[in-house]
Amino acid sequence: MEVGFIGLGHMGSGMAADLLRSGHHVTVWNRTAARAEALRKQGAAVASTLAEACQRNAVVTMLANDAAVEDVVFGAGGLLASLPVGCLHVSSSTISPDLADRLTKAHADAGQRFVSAPVFGRPDVAAAGKLFVVAAGPTEDIASAAPILDAIGQRTFEISPTPSLANLIKLSGNFLIASVFETLGEAMALVGKAGIDRHRYLEILTSTLFGAPVYKTYGGLVADRKFEPAGFAAQLGHKDIRLVLAAADRLDVPMPVGSLLHDRFLALSAAGGAQLDWSAVGALPARDAGTYAFPAAKSEEATK
Repeated sequence: MEVGFIGLGHMGSGMAADLLRSGHHVTVWNRTAARAEALRKQGAAVASTLAEACQRNAVVTMLANDAAVEDVVFGAGGLLASLPVGCLHVSSSTISPDLADRLTKAHADAGQRFVSAPVFGRPDVAAAGKLFVVAAGPTEDIASAAPILDAIGQRTFEISPTPSLANLIKLSGNFLIASVFETLGEAMALVGKAGIDRHRYLEILTSTLFGAPVYKTYGGLVADRKFEPAGFAAQLGHKDIRLVLAAADRLDVPMPVGSLLHDRFLALSAAGGAQLDWSAVGALPARDAGTYAFPAAKSEEATK
């Protein structure tokens, strides 16, 4: 399949590599062109313009936020203006349901097709082609996207003809993950201050009550206090919680824990942790208990 891939961050690079290994002909484009070089060596074509990457059977976007997706789709020379009639846009970005609704209508008005297919998994899982995909859109369009989704994921959940519902599910899942950071961090702060080793405590939890990957993977990061390099930056986690709360407001659904998490991510950012892995929220309770201090944030100049 001829596939354009736009967005080569931590997740997108691994996903594009999955497509190459599965035998797809992949053309990549990224705002920072240097990120495409590793994929060029793996056999990808590198587009010189965004419009060039659109001249394919399908285009996948994996971008950081609503603003980036809006720019790529609605901007000059973007997807809306460049995709051929009948071409399929598969959006794996974690975006607001409102934007997904706008994309659905805009692509339909242009005679193009749109599927929302956000994913669950960290960059190492993406690189291994083992993501879990939540797909929504017309059944025939999801069927067209299946070779792509099968290459990047171990399972695809088809949930609705309405694309934006996949984005709502993705956001709700990220809300639950962030809730684990907070509750696990509070529990670790409690037992840790009493002198119990947090790694031993995590072993007990994951061997008995909480054997799910989210506790094992993220619990390990919280126990190790290993928040760099970030697999998913805290500022992006904060963005997702804001989107959750916006969706809840629109649907008249109170989410008091969501409001708490918004403030916790804000506190992490105020402590200089916006670029840390989002699991660093789980270290805030230990900081509040006086048993942990975040390392001094690097200066902007030092991170260039």
